[in-house]
Amino acid sequence: MQHESNGVPETEGEHIHIVSPKIYLAIFAALLVGTAITVGVSYIDMGVFNPIVALFIAATKMTLVVLFFMHIKYSTKLTKLTVIGGLFTFLTLIAMTLSDYISRAWGRW
Repeated sequence: MQHESNGVPETEGEHIHIVSPKIYLAIFAALLVGTAITVGVSYIDMGVFNPIVALFIAATKMTLVVLFFMHIKYSTKLTKLTVIGGLFTFLTLIAMTLSDYISRAWGRW
């Protein structure tokens, strides 16, 4: 059964969430700050920690985009589970690739 509120058909049990423009502006500002930090950190020589710091900043920005711009924060549990499943699959493929790379016999041929 469908109900209509404000001209938008809504199914029973379905929840429509409207995000404030202030939230979008705050997330946009956070992404800009994250980009500035990424650029600033790229000029600092931290040795082997450069890619680790860069990936941490990128993962933080990715989390903001997925949660707010893709509306996963306000989605159903099934949608959240689907995103987590995709992330788990991605990490599994990366781990398998790195285990193959590490286990090669470098310099033995």
